[in-house]
This record gives sequence, structure tokens and C-alpha cells, in this order.
Amino acid sequence: MRRNRRTFLFASAVLTALFFTLSARAAEEGGAGGAGTATEIFKWINFAIVMGAVLWVCLKKAPGFFRGRAEAITSAITKAGSTKAAADAQLREAESKLANLDKEIAQLRAFAESESAAEGERIRAVTRSDMEKIAAAAKAEIEAAERAARLELKALAAKLAVDGAESLLAKQLTAQAQAALISNFVKSLEGMPN
Repeated sequence: MRRNRRTFLFASAVLTALFFTLSARAAEEGGAGGAGTATEIFKWINFAIVMGAVLWVCLKKAPGFFRGRAEAITSAITKAGSTKAAADAQLREAESKLANLDKEIAQLRAFAESESAAEGERIRAVTRSDMEKIAAAAKAEIEAAERAARLELKALAAKLAVDGAESLLAKQLTAQAQAALISNFVKSLEGMPN
């Protein structure tokens, strides 16, 4: 409100000074061109009124307009600054990751090589263990087959021996030989104490 009063007083002072200047000029030029001078004074008064109105509008509306524009520009600058800071942080992070990429790749390769070596050794150990188990199972199977073959061979040998003895006895055991055996048996029983 106080500002508007100052603006109004300033505009009034300018108009008054302009009016007195024009009046002094008209007085100097004198009487013959009085009608032309009055027209010129009214033109200047009209110009002063239009300029006063333009100044008043500019003084009334311009500060708010420029303040709003300044705030918008300041907020845009602040937002751009924060966006730039975030982008710079992302760039630094990406650069650090890129710088460490060779180290990470080397670590991954070393880890993969150690893992593959360990896996190869584990597979070899499992293969050795399986081979030992297969060899032990084959040995046990061979021993079982050998025992079965020996038992079968003993049974066959016993059968052949019995068959051979039976056929030999059948040939050698005649009626006279049987009588001699029975009499020898009876004699051996007589000599024994009861």
C-alpha cells in the first residue's frame, strides 16, 4: 500500500514537472501561436497520462511477474543442480565399477579355475572309488564262482569215486569173496570181549 502511494506521488510529481515545463515553454513562445501551443500541451499531458498508466501497470504487475519468473528459474536451476549431482554420482559409481571390472573378472576366473580343478579331483576320486568297488565286487564274485566250482568239482569227484568203487566192488565181489568177508567178520567178532 505504501509502495502504491509512493508510485502515485512520483507519477504526480513527474506530471506536475512536465506541466510546468510545458507552461514555461508556451509562455516563452508568446501569444501568436497560443492555439498551437495549447494543442501541444494537451498532447504532452496525454502522453504523460499514457506513460503514467503504463508505468503504473509496470510497477504494479512487473515485480510479481519477475518475482514469479525468478522463482521458477531458481527452482529449475536447483532441480537441474540436484539432477546433475545425481547423474555425477551415478557416473562415479559406474566408473568405479568399470575400474574394478578387470579385478572382478580375474577373481571370477580364478574362482572358476579352482572350482573346476576341485571338481576334476572330486570326479577322479569318485572314479577311483568306483573302480575299487567294482574290482572288489569282481574279486568277490570270482572267489564265489571258484568256491562253487570247487564244491561242484568235489561233488563230481566223490560221485565218480563212489561210482568207480561200486563198479570195482561189483567186479571183485563174487560169491566166494562175500563168504570170505562174512566169515572174517564173524571171527573178528568172536575174539572181542562183550
